[in-house]
Amino acid sequence: MLTNPVVVSVLLMTVLALLKVNILLAIFIAAIVAGIVAGLPISTTMSTLIGGMGGNSETALSYILLGALAVAISHTGIADFLVRALSKTFSGKKKLFVLIIAGIACFSQNLIPVHIAFIPILIPPLLGFMNKMKIDRRAVACALTFGLKTPYVLLPVGFGYIFHSIVSGALVDNGVEVTVNQVMPAMMLPGLGMIIGLLLAVFVSYSKNREYKDIAISEESAHATNDKLNKAQLGALVGAIVAFGVQVIFVKQDWSGGLPVGATIALIVMFAFGSFNFKELDEMMNGGIKLMGFIAFVMLVAAGYGAVLRETGAVESLVTSAASVLGGSKVVSAFIMLLIGLLVTMGIGSSFSTVPIVAAIFVPLGVELGFSPAAIIALVGTAGALGDAGSPASDSTLGPTSGLNADGQHDHIWDTCVPTFLHYNVPLLIFGTIAAVIL
Repeated sequence: MLTNPVVVSVLLMTVLALLKVNILLAIFIAAIVAGIVAGLPISTTMSTLIGGMGGNSETALSYILLGALAVAISHTGIADFLVRALSKTFSGKKKLFVLIIAGIACFSQNLIPVHIAFIPILIPPLLGFMNKMKIDRRAVACALTFGLKTPYVLLPVGFGYIFHSIVSGALVDNGVEVTVNQVMPAMMLPGLGMIIGLLLAVFVSYSKNREYKDIAISEESAHATNDKLNKAQLGALVGAIVAFGVQVIFVKQDWSGGLPVGATIALIVMFAFGSFNFKELDEMMNGGIKLMGFIAFVMLVAAGYGAVLRETGAVESLVTSAASVLGGSKVVSAFIMLLIGLLVTMGIGSSFSTVPIVAAIFVPLGVELGFSPAAIIALVGTAGALGDAGSPASDSTLGPTSGLNADGQHDHIWDTCVPTFLHYNVPLLIFGTIAAVIL
């Protein structure tokens, strides 16, 4: 089992990331090693890697355009109003502020299903306020990742309905008849584990003051004023609303491309309002590339890495190998199955993509071991959710980092991935195992 390409590759990627090897290079090396260990020709590995990069092409384009939109909004100086309002409301209330951020992130999954789109717009302008409050950004990273994950794990609304449908559909495809309505009750305990993880992060692990330098993320705008909202800033506000509105329409119509289209239309709206002039357009786009370009490339390579892992066929052999050592204990069986889910999702970086892969093996294995349909739902759903938090290649970690590192003071691995791994993957392992045993 230890020589399995998935195990070797994911562990290598994790070690390289922890050693602060550039994450783009770490993922690329891990993909090559996965192919070598699986016996794939280097040409096959590279063609699979490059071909698979298209899987995140929309996300990468969205990140660049959202970065440009974030720079344009910041350029108007509207963040001054936001900071002043928050200063009055949350001054001296650090923990409440972080929980509010978690709540806003939750809305991005169901009430206004825009996923990571709000982060580069909302978070960078708030960094100065967080610095004054001496808020540990690791707590905010945990809050953002909580909001990006827990709603779809727990609630069948927005992206959650898609996730629950994928889980129930995967079980049906593999011979266990369940409905979408059965997923939420089975995922209550894993969801509770994530809630506990958030509370531990906010009130225990990262509750102490942490100092950051006040570093400007953009030049002070000529549009900025201190007395009232001007036309340029009104354009920024309308642009942000348009970006969200377009995304909501696209999601409801089941169309792809909502994020890049919304960001582009929002930039046009802002230009019409005079939020920036034509000569500044290059500045906005270059700023967007500077803010989000690296993250976009990481998402592209991560999609290719996931394709290589699938091409090796190592996931199936990993589960088969594990089945031989599970024995008759449901506790041991559930824990090892979830551990495998953690490894697979850490590599692929997507809960939604992982579910069909693990379900093909977990469902018949769960039936053979005597798990109930509800327990199998908990195993498959939790296995899919595991690893998304904490994975260097996941948008649930890359998104928070893109906002919190706008001034270059937030490390992707040690300030986002490690904290979210500890506070969400560990509780998911524990509570997912308990759910599988008692359901």
